[in-house]
Amino acid sequence: MTDDPTPEELITYDNDGGVATVTINAARSGNSLTGPMRDRITELMEWASADLSVRCVVLAAEGDRHFCTGANLGGPQPPGPPRPDGAPQRAMGDAARLIRRGWQRLIASILDCEKPVVAAVNGTAAGGGAQLVLACDLVVMAESAKLVEVFVRRGIIPDAGGAYLLPRIVGTHVAKELMFLADDVSAPRCAELGIANRVVPADALAAEVDALAARLATAPTRALALTKGLINRSLESGRHAAFEDEAAAQDWLTASSDFDEGISAFRERRDPEFRGW
Repeated sequence: MTDDPTPEELITYDNDGGVATVTINAARSGNSLTGPMRDRITELMEWASADLSVRCVVLAAEGDRHFCTGANLGGPQPPGPPRPDGAPQRAMGDAARLIRRGWQRLIASILDCEKPVVAAVNGTAAGGGAQLVLACDLVVMAESAKLVEVFVRRGIIPDAGGAYLLPRIVGTHVAKELMFLADDVSAPRCAELGIANRVVPADALAAEVDALAARLATAPTRALALTKGLINRSLESGRHAAFEDEAAAQDWLTASSDFDEGISAFRERRDPEFRGW
């Protein structure tokens, strides 16, 4: 009898040439995430964000059927504090606390990551797995992959930030359609709606993602981080605030080595060699 795999085995991390790849290795359970698996991805995103050797992050999954099918409700969950005698097993506030500390924190770690995050969507992304896709900066999908906002089928509301993310990508009416009806959304349809940047044959997914990640890993990383932040904040601010953010970001960027390299390369009419700081 073998021991159950650890979160470190189920969620692997590799940094190769500035591209950090976070892979979900739980194909037998649809690449669904237990609490410890979810929290490990969060920690790895936060680590990659701070690691100067990382220039781009890829979020990938094992197998060819599922990218991530959301929460593994049967898997282990972090223990809570002991309950006093007579207290209910589920008290008001328990579910909200679990969501805030769990899936919302995971989604935030992707949105706040200071490196571009690319989703390599090999198969079905459902429930929380769909929101993982929406949170990434760029999305490459296999032709056979699909996205499913499955929550209404289970009689629950979309969580993991879905009602925040989806309307900002596809608009309110389309977001309501996808969430009200909970239909499967094919990869080509995801591309039409702006959810997927690229759709490729399944056997070309890895190569397409590798090429895109390699390109991002040679870009000026701090400029990408500030650009990502400006775009994310622009959806929640007025013109004056957005313009102030832009001016401040450009000012901060002038202190970076890559800014100096970019200007020097332009003047010397050569290709820049950005270092990421």
